[in-house]
Amino acid sequence: MRAMFLSEPRRPLELREAADPRPKAGQLLLRVLACGVCRTDLHVADGELPDPKLPLILGHEIVGIVEEGARFPKGTRVGVPWLGWTCGECAWCRSGRENLCERARFTGYQIDGGYAELAVADERYCFPVPERYPDAQAAPLLCAGLIGYRSLRMTGDPRRLGLYGFGAAAHLVAQVARAEGREVYAFTSPGDRDAQKLALELGVTWAGSSIEQPPETLDAAILFAPVGALVPLALRAVGKAGVVVCGGIHMSDIPSFPYRLLWEERCLRSVANLTRRDAEEFLALAARVPLDVRVTPHPLERANDVLGSLRRGKVVGAVALVP
Repeated sequence: MRAMFLSEPRRPLELREAADPRPKAGQLLLRVLACGVCRTDLHVADGELPDPKLPLILGHEIVGIVEEGARFPKGTRVGVPWLGWTCGECAWCRSGRENLCERARFTGYQIDGGYAELAVADERYCFPVPERYPDAQAAPLLCAGLIGYRSLRMTGDPRRLGLYGFGAAAHLVAQVARAEGREVYAFTSPGDRDAQKLALELGVTWAGSSIEQPPETLDAAILFAPVGALVPLALRAVGKAGVVVCGGIHMSDIPSFPYRLLWEERCLRSVANLTRRDAEEFLALAARVPLDVRVTPHPLERANDVLGSLRRGKVVGAVALVP
């Protein structure tokens, strides 16, 4: 098979031919149809997430066809998310919080991912993909959608929701929030008119710069941009008992801020990974609610160009690699 390999952080991926992977008991062999490119891939490639498996095939938004495996018939289209394996034995797993498993392993980080023609995945962490979405459009559902959904649930029941960083995750969660009757306020990098235009096309109430205050006090905010300096701004934008959720796996340092921004029972929390229940609930929702997934497909061999565009903030919506 052909695959894009990371041999060392902060070096370009290399297109190589490798032996076809062979599934073990409890695993599926998938022919990759599309793999989304996520900011977490960039954090791994840039060395911001430590100790990846090396050499490594990145990619954890995999849509593929089952070639071998016991759980699904051959030819079934399934998706593979970030959480790729858990022990099932630790206190976190036993209490329904497998996203915090002590020995968890992650797709495209400790397990080879989907920047390839073939992939192997634990059958417990593969999920049927709603038929209404073509392959490339389905790929962002597997991480951007899932993390956005878990982050949204962490906010409680806000009437007015702010989204900081309007990329792959935000453009999906905005639609879910609107379908639930919420007002959505989109914050982008200063001057990012393309992202603001996309947000307004998807029906948000207001779109502006992340350094602006919204026209209304928010009940909750989700930060998808990995910029710690946005945390005090988001706390300032939410009202009493407001919730600010950090939805990324990596973020620059949060600067000090006055206690009055946190006072009045405001809450600051993070979201870590996801659970199988998140995947089942969100994919069922995505089958009912017709999400407008804005994704640009690229050939597998252009992975470095795509990561570069993501690094420079030049991606609008989502992107996917198609072997």
